[in-house]
Amino acid sequence: MSLLFYLQPPLFYTKPHSLHPHKTNLFKPHKPLAVKSLGKNQGHVPSPEKPRWEHLLSTLASLYPVYVTVGGAIACVNPSAFQWFVKRGPASYSFSLGLIMLAMGLTLELKELVGIFKEKPLSILFGCFAQYTIMPAFGTLVSKVLGLPPSLSVGLILLGCCPGGTASNVVTLIAQGDVPLSIVMTVCTTLGAVLLTPLLTKILAGAYVPIDALGLSISTLQIVVAPILLGSYIQSTFPLLVKAVIPFAPLFAVLASSLLASSVFSENFVRLKSSLASTASASGDMKTVLLAVVLLHFAGFLIGYLSAMVCGFKEKQRRAISIEVGMQNSSLGVVLATSHFGSPLVALPPALSAVVMNIMGSSLGFVWRYITPSDLNQQTESQD
Repeated sequence: MSLLFYLQPPLFYTKPHSLHPHKTNLFKPHKPLAVKSLGKNQGHVPSPEKPRWEHLLSTLASLYPVYVTVGGAIACVNPSAFQWFVKRGPASYSFSLGLIMLAMGLTLELKELVGIFKEKPLSILFGCFAQYTIMPAFGTLVSKVLGLPPSLSVGLILLGCCPGGTASNVVTLIAQGDVPLSIVMTVCTTLGAVLLTPLLTKILAGAYVPIDALGLSISTLQIVVAPILLGSYIQSTFPLLVKAVIPFAPLFAVLASSLLASSVFSENFVRLKSSLASTASASGDMKTVLLAVVLLHFAGFLIGYLSAMVCGFKEKQRRAISIEVGMQNSSLGVVLATSHFGSPLVALPPALSAVVMNIMGSSLGFVWRYITPSDLNQQTESQD
């Protein structure tokens, strides 16, 4: 399964039919939220409890939005705090993102995902289609409406053309959405990014600056797909080693992702201030870029949900699709921007997104946490 299935074990090691709305509380381990298994056997036998230290690691790993928010605040106040990591970029960015994808691959059991492809093929296809149409289209629209300069427009479009991020799986879990669907969508859009991210960026942003689509494809293949496949291979070849490492993989991936997001944000925050220091509209330009990123993610959440509702998907699937569409792999966008574009401002929208996206997504998940999906109510009543 995906990396995020290990982020909050107390939510999974419970009886499958304990999802009564009045008992659900994500913050009480003794009354956790259960997520059904992907397999055919969904009996009432609970899985064995994990040691306390593994629960502690899982709890720490689930605080990803907090780490990113704190890191972003530090980057604004004291950008030099991440200088040791920034000065080794973009190699340090690519290496870190590769390690994050490797950690995901270590927990990815491809055989178990086959069941989702058989049960919900239309949901997966619709979610992937929405991912690569809504966000690229609104990235282009927002950049034109706000009149962003060419470099910032390319950065926003590149952000919109990136695949879904793994943080969306955690937010979907909190929001009582369809977690397995979210995981499969993340994997599919990530694999599709090898071709679609550079192709869509070339089509939509090629009018602004020359874009090396082949170079973007090779980088995406090296940074994302190869580490995931390597992790899956290590899992099947060295199961005992992977079993010992798995409890630490989620926290490592979350901390590495937080460091990457905070570092690239601090770097581009300094660069933007330096580039606009001679103009009187510096603060206004920063606010415009921030507004553009907020509008892009807001459109992803809203249009993703409404389109899924119009197409007749159940509430749990709507939430998963909305969150998956609205939350991008911002780190990949930053790596591609710093590796293939001359202007440092291209990386600013993805860098801002790394912080803004998690705050928006977490807030949405927190609200949905208190609104039990209607199809979940119906399922509970039928089981009673």
